[in-house]
Amino acid sequence: MSLERKIVACLGSSSTAGKGQAFDWIAELRRRPRNGRFEFRNFGVGGDLAYNALQRLPDVVACRPHKVVVWVGGNDVLAVVSSKARRFFALSKRLPCSPSPDWYRENLVEIARRLKRETEAEVGLCSLCPIGEALDSDDPFQSELNRRVEEYSGIVASVADEERCVYISLYEAITEAVHASPGRAFTAFRFLPFYRDAFRVLVMRQSPDEVARRNGWLFHTDGVHLNSRAGRIVADCIQKFIDA
Repeated sequence: MSLERKIVACLGSSSTAGKGQAFDWIAELRRRPRNGRFEFRNFGVGGDLAYNALQRLPDVVACRPHKVVVWVGGNDVLAVVSSKARRFFALSKRLPCSPSPDWYRENLVEIARRLKRETEAEVGLCSLCPIGEALDSDDPFQSELNRRVEEYSGIVASVADEERCVYISLYEAITEAVHASPGRAFTAFRFLPFYRDAFRVLVMRQSPDEVARRNGWLFHTDGVHLNSRAGRIVADCIQKFIDA
């Protein structure tokens, strides 16, 4: 008689959804023989901020998870740095207020507390991955992204400590890799390249790594979403949380 598999719920945005040009790190974990005892549930929705992820907690709670991975915040950063992204998210995600570090912390704290209160799961909070690959860039947009990603990752670490969750150090792991092999700066938020790259993957059937090479990225497909090189680092970090 086979034992019932334990559920790992993964809550986040497009990088968790793993569709289009985003590397599917959940599928990577599913393929690993050591994870046969787990059932992975994907609760990733493209474009989500922490506020939106919070609204979807009932679905996560309902699956009665053994562990929960929370990886959200990249869009919160983009909304703070880019006025174009901020306007887009405000409308498409029906945000009740303007994104800010304090609001991000507030939503992440509520996510952690409700998961701890309403489930018996161990909760892992992931820090953020770099947007762009020039961590020492003088470009104003890239420089501000670097500062904000570090700031928001610090918020994740602080909330994990305060709420007795596990801190999953994606920021440290990916920045170490990018420092060793720096690449292009991400100098502006534009919609057309994202739609173009999604078309390449979903319609033209190019792999995310093929799109990454075509665009000249080392760790990303488009400067925001990760390719397999960085995505497998993410999977390895989350694997440690699952194994613990």
